[in-house]
Amino acid sequence: MFNIGGWEFITLGLLALLIFGPEQLPKAAQQAGRMLRQLRRMADSAKNDIQEGLGPEFRDFDVQDLNPKRFVQKHFWESEDEEEAPARRATAQLNGRRPPFDDEAT
Repeated sequence: MFNIGGWEFITLGLLALLIFGPEQLPKAAQQAGRMLRQLRRMADSAKNDIQEGLGPEFRDFDVQDLNPKRFVQKHFWESEDEEEAPARRATAQLNGRRPPFDDEAT
């Protein structure tokens, strides 16, 4: 989700040290860890409540499917027509490169 490199991590650590001080930093980290665990439990609980409330016909329902990007990807790009499948395989064999194009051929 986040792409934090080495320098960013060191900068965040120094900022936390300056803001909280060396005495309060371990307590603040412990509280942040507790808060993250509690948020994860709440999210898992909400997810389970939604799945139970939908009933057995939605047993394979995933909350991530509600994400608009995932919805479009699942419903438009995962199902291939038989006519498009050979063209996609040919494109995949080119390793993402465009096929050669001849201006005089058309």
